[in-house]
Amino acid sequence: MTPLIDLPAEARIVERLQETETIFTLRLQLTAPELAARYRFAPGQFNMLYLPGVGEVPISIVSDPRADLIDHTIRVVGGVTQALARLQTGEVVGLRGPFGRGWPMQAAEGRDLFIVTGGLGCAPSVSAVHAVLARRERYGRVVLLEGVRHCRDLALKSRFAEWLDHPDLEVQLAACEIEPSSDWPWHTGNVLTLFDELELKPERTLAFLCGPEGMMEAAAGKLAERGVNDRAIFLSMERNMQCAQGLCGHCQFGPHFVCRDGPVFDYATARPLLGKRGL
Repeated sequence: MTPLIDLPAEARIVERLQETETIFTLRLQLTAPELAARYRFAPGQFNMLYLPGVGEVPISIVSDPRADLIDHTIRVVGGVTQALARLQTGEVVGLRGPFGRGWPMQAAEGRDLFIVTGGLGCAPSVSAVHAVLARRERYGRVVLLEGVRHCRDLALKSRFAEWLDHPDLEVQLAACEIEPSSDWPWHTGNVLTLFDELELKPERTLAFLCGPEGMMEAAAGKLAERGVNDRAIFLSMERNMQCAQGLCGHCQFGPHFVCRDGPVFDYATARPLLGKRGL
């Protein structure tokens, strides 16, 4: 699918939020009015953010799909993200996209939806939660499980605070490490331990998983053990995506390219490829 924007278009930072010590959110607005009016994305897709003389990096879109502004939540992990972290409100970046195949929102309608995330891996699921809440009557039970390594690593705190209070969402948070002085009121342990008391009807269940690959593989295995069909479990994969159009080969995933054929794959497709070196 050809993206709306295939060459970097100017996008201005209208707000910058520091989520944690190493995670920040850039709220962007395309400066060309005609592009801003036409820009749309599907939950689970991503954009490429570009800085001249520095490089380009793929970043999940975490906005509400109905919003006029485009949010990206970013962890500082390399040269491009370090440069993005130095930008302030009013400065501009280049934006290409949206790219990839997102979550199967239509297939989830009429079913119970379980969203399992780890750390900033929650980013690809945020827009899906917004989309569900916009049409809440179309979905059955909606459960969100989020796990972080350390309690201070919880990003998007304002969104989680809103969702924890939502009457039509079931939200559980877990942290592996808790500081003695912390007021962390939720579960202590790995996000997978939340499965121990998880009740589900496998024939009604659809699952979205995003986060570290090992976590997703383990979570998918637990869901499969509970009788959820492999074709009803979806994983958002992460690879070294440089061109975003399946041309450079850096994100090859078996016979697939994550940027073009994903990042969302069903478990039946991903299962034989998970954990394989070089894939």
